Amino acid sequence: MTISSVLVVGGTGSIGRAAVAVAHEAGLTPRALVRDVGRAQRMLPTGTDLVVGDLTRAETLTDAVRDVDAIIFTHGSNAGDHEGVDYGAVANTFHALGSRRPRIALMSSIYVTRQGQGYGPVIDWKRRAEWLVRSSGSPYTIVRPGWFDRVGPGDGRLTLEQGDTGDGGVGRDQLATVLVRALLTDTAIGKTFELFAHGGPAPSDWSALFAPLDADAGLDGVHDRTRVPMSAEPVRIQQDVEAVRAAVTHN
Repeated sequence: MTISSVLVVGGTGSIGRAAVAVAHEAGLTPRALVRDVGRAQRMLPTGTDLVVGDLTRAETLTDAVRDVDAIIFTHGSNAGDHEGVDYGAVANTFHALGSRRPRIALMSSIYVTRQGQGYGPVIDWKRRAEWLVRSSGSPYTIVRPGWFDRVGPGDGRLTLEQGDTGDGGVGRDQLATVLVRALLTDTAIGKTFELFAHGGPAPSDWSALFAPLDADAGLDGVHDRTRVPMSAEPVRIQQDVEAVRAAVTHN
C-alpha cells in the first residue's frame, strides 16, 4: 500500500504539529484536522491542508477522512472528556470512514493496562480506542509513548518494548517521527509497543527497528498481561467494536 496523503488528528497539538512537520519532510501530503483555521495557519507549515471538524461529532469528519491513505491519531483531552475525545475521536473517525480502511498510527500511552493503580479513567478510554483500531481491519501500528520530554540531549536511541511493564521518557519529536515512520514501514504493521528513549544514536534503519516485535493476535496488545473481557464492557463499547468489524465484513 502506497502512502501519499495522511490525516493528522490533533494536528495543532504538540505531537500533531511535529507529526505534520515530519510528514512534510518524508514527502507526504499532510492534512490536519483542526477546530480553528486561523490558529492552525499560524502554527503549521505553509501548504498543510487544513480541514475543520469536531472530534466528538462523526458527521463533521467526512471531509477530513476523504481520500486519505493514512491517519495519525495524536489527539488527547485537556478538559477531562476522555470518553468523548480520547476514545470518541477514534470511534467517530471510523464511523466517518464507513468501509474504507486506510493505514493507521495511533498514539496511545504507557500504563493503559494498569487499571486500579491510580491513573484515572483516561487509561481505560485509551485502551478501548486501541481495541477499535485492532478490530477495524486497517493495517495499523499502536505506539504507547513514555513520559514526554523526560529525555536528555544524548538520548537518541529508541527502545521498543511490549507488554506494558516498562517506564521511561521520550521526546515529542521522537514520537512524531516514529508515528510517521510506522506508516511507511511494513515491519510495523499489526504491532503495539511502548516507546522510550535512551542514551545513544538515533535509529537509521526503521525496518530493522520494528521487525523484532511480535504482532498482535486479538483485542489486546500481544504481550499485555491484563486483559478485560469484552462482555464486561459497557454496551456502547461492545457495539462500537462490532460496528468497525462489520463495516469491513459487510463491504
